Amino acid sequence: MDHSMHTSHSMSGGHDMPMGSSCSMHMLWNTQIVDTCIVFPSWHIRSTHGFIFSCLIIIALGILYEWLRGFQKQYEIHLARSLVFEGKGKGRATPRASGRNTPEYDSEESGLLNGRRVKKSPESTPVPFIPRVVRASLYGLTVFLSFFLMLIFMTYNAYLIIAVVLGAAIGHYIFGSNVNVNDLLSEISGLKTMACH
Repeated sequence: MDHSMHTSHSMSGGHDMPMGSSCSMHMLWNTQIVDTCIVFPSWHIRSTHGFIFSCLIIIALGILYEWLRGFQKQYEIHLARSLVFEGKGKGRATPRASGRNTPEYDSEESGLLNGRRVKKSPESTPVPFIPRVVRASLYGLTVFLSFFLMLIFMTYNAYLIIAVVLGAAIGHYIFGSNVNVNDLLSEISGLKTMACH
């Protein structure tokens, strides 16, 4: 029995309609260029030029992600300095003549000597409302962009994966040109990587 005549009927409800190009979804490594959809059906690649342009956009998103991470870190430093300047937070303690670093050290020592527990002051400083909104917004944008790049990576398209990695590498090269040696050596800075967020 020949069913070749029935193939057009099953997809189009019995009418012969021309089928346009559609998005291809691959769950395996692929190198498809035309008919690739990136995250949304509306981001449908229909030509090689469109694919190259999309790769450039993805590289720019990777660079933007790295800039945003750097900007977020600089904002945190600026905020910490302004809180210290306003007297709301503690700056780095400098050794005094006795060799002790902070007043907490004195109270800790006196607590150990007399057997009483001494309650330490909290290490964190409350952040005012507007800076908290800015911090939360920057964090949200960073998380959104990292997950968006992850979804692009999950197309399993080799060229798009290379574009994500290139964008991250170029962005890190441009915006990661300085290193705070003291923070790195004392393991203070939480080294966040491109891995999700």
